[in-house]
Amino acid sequence: MSLIPIYRGLTTMLGPAFKLYLGHRMARGKEDALRFPEREGRPSHARPAGPLVWIHAASVGEAVSTLSLIDRLAAERPALNMLVTTGTVTSARLLATRLPTGHARHQYAPVDRALYVRRFLDHWKPDLAIWIESELWPNMITEARRRRIPMILLNARMSITSFRRWRRFPAMIRPLLRGFDLCLTQDALQAQRFQRLGARHVLAAGDLKAAAAPLPVDEQNLRELEGLIATRPRWLAASTHEGEEEMAGAAHLLLKERFPHLLTIVVPRHPARGTLIARQLAELGLSVKRRSRTETIARDTDVYLADTLGELGLFYRLSRIAFIGGSTSFLGGHNPLEAALLDCAILLGPDMANAAAISEALSAVRGAETVRNTRELADALARLLADPDECRRRAAAAAGIAARQRHVLDSLLDRLAPWLDRLETDAALSA
Repeated sequence: MSLIPIYRGLTTMLGPAFKLYLGHRMARGKEDALRFPEREGRPSHARPAGPLVWIHAASVGEAVSTLSLIDRLAAERPALNMLVTTGTVTSARLLATRLPTGHARHQYAPVDRALYVRRFLDHWKPDLAIWIESELWPNMITEARRRRIPMILLNARMSITSFRRWRRFPAMIRPLLRGFDLCLTQDALQAQRFQRLGARHVLAAGDLKAAAAPLPVDEQNLRELEGLIATRPRWLAASTHEGEEEMAGAAHLLLKERFPHLLTIVVPRHPARGTLIARQLAELGLSVKRRSRTETIARDTDVYLADTLGELGLFYRLSRIAFIGGSTSFLGGHNPLEAALLDCAILLGPDMANAAAISEALSAVRGAETVRNTRELADALARLLADPDECRRRAAAAAGIAARQRHVLDSLLDRLAPWLDRLETDAALSA
């Protein structure tokens, strides 16, 4: 017996609780007050004429990974419109500056309550739905299937923890996965997991993150910061989470005697944590300047806290040595290829489950090194800071791995072609 009707009934009955929960999130800055009706399925734009591809991603990482796909679709299939949905304020702000104008627009995804989902689908009427990675919302999937909207799960992945958890609930996961017409996974291991959970038509197609273009940069900002930093040794802790900023600060203290002019740059995954992070680093005795407050790097600045959005490409270019965050906090790590594409020697924490195949490939050519604690991080940084030639060799090795991954997007587009061709044919016939 399927558990989906039970889930559907509970989410319908708990409507008032949804409003309380969303109100609590809004009070904490996790919801967009101006666009809050979108979370209840109420649109902020009219539906464009013609075929519409709905691309649904969870948050910043998934949204960024889709940008290369969206850009290719805009360039190669201009007859198609794209609607991109995410669930976080940070991802919405990022996409506002990155989506191709005239071809794609962003809306917040409706909360997974049947009323909200129906309202959303009744307005947008997507002709094809592409879901990214592991976003499996039962009401959204069920309502889309009722409308016979073709659905593709792209860049699909599932951690071993999630896989084991879902195996205990086959009456929920099996009908959800069978709702997808095609499941394109990041690698063969992921394909095996999705097949065992009940997905049909599963293919290992590669990791969409590998096809991403280099992160953008404001050249004027780059020149200004290069002038301020000059020849100071520096390194970057990128996309950090709780605990990793303090780890970076502690590593800085261990290195400071040997590298007295060292600058540590910290870019937190969630810039709203900036005030807390600045206080934690100051309590370690570090001099901290915050980019969000336009504070200028001085000669005695230990840590430059880049608590802003959409500037990671700037700081990879400045640093050349990058530690990838989310990799020591049981979050599976973030995309190391962003650093590899921008000529960085890469340091990883022990948990890179979200990009396991890529991380293994980088480590195999010594483009990346794994560090398990503050001491190992400081030791690895010391070796790279003291030996620029070794740093360049590692960066070149990482860049080589990144270059070999560029075919992934072509492969994915080939897999999507039958559905996209059908939409273009329908658009031509109705013109």
